[in-house]
Amino acid sequence: MSYYSSEITLVKNKRGCYDLDTSKGCSSGMRLNKNGCYGDCYASRSAKRYGYNFNKTVLRGFYSREYIGNIVSKINRIEMPFIRIGVTGDPSENWEHTLGIINKIKYSNKAIVIVTKHWNNLTTKQLNQLSHINNICVNTSISALDNKQLRRNRIMQYNRLKYYCMSVLRIVSCDFNIDNKIGNKLDQIQNKLFNNDNTLDTVLRVSKDNPYLTSSIINVVTIYFLKKKSLISLNNPNTFIGHCSKCPEMCGINFFDKKQNQLTLF
Repeated sequence: MSYYSSEITLVKNKRGCYDLDTSKGCSSGMRLNKNGCYGDCYASRSAKRYGYNFNKTVLRGFYSREYIGNIVSKINRIEMPFIRIGVTGDPSENWEHTLGIINKIKYSNKAIVIVTKHWNNLTTKQLNQLSHINNICVNTSISALDNKQLRRNRIMQYNRLKYYCMSVLRIVSCDFNIDNKIGNKLDQIQNKLFNNDNTLDTVLRVSKDNPYLTSSIINVVTIYFLKKKSLISLNNPNTFIGHCSKCPEMCGINFFDKKQNQLTLF
């Protein structure tokens, strides 16, 4: 099994979104569950399919000033209004490293969306550093499937971040089977999560042997996703699952008035 390269790359995924992951792999998530988050991590399954070790986090960086310039130039030319950090690895595994990378690309003309589960929390010093970079939008990933301790911390971090940057609650939602005792309880938790402001609804893609599916806790539908059949637990039939270029929310940056993106701290 191979390890990911330590060289950072700007990659366009099949949905048309551009990712600049500061790390690959997810040691924290894989320690929690050998199959990754929710017992069915899509990124982990994909890594295994291509022969990569997803259990080890590999930090990625620039090898020269020229390379930084090339990446920034590429970012400036993309057709999307933002890039994402935190797709195949969580930036919270090493915030200092992530902030270092962001500082090297902060003069690009695109917003930077950070997707994280907050395995490690940002310090106040790091939050202040983040506040001085324009157009940062942190998507705090959360689900009713997370345990209480993880949910509480993620809600806390999502609320902390509101004072420093654009802060969005990225809810991995499910169509819970309310006739199932556990499904009913999780559905109530999920409804409370959606009572927060600036929430994104993202669907859960599962495999046929997902433990929540085999236990009848969630319901799924089969749809064509990226031209392939996929099992999806769809909480809201109106949730956008198409090409990112047509998404009305743009990972949350469209929730905010661009004139108010810069915050003055005291």
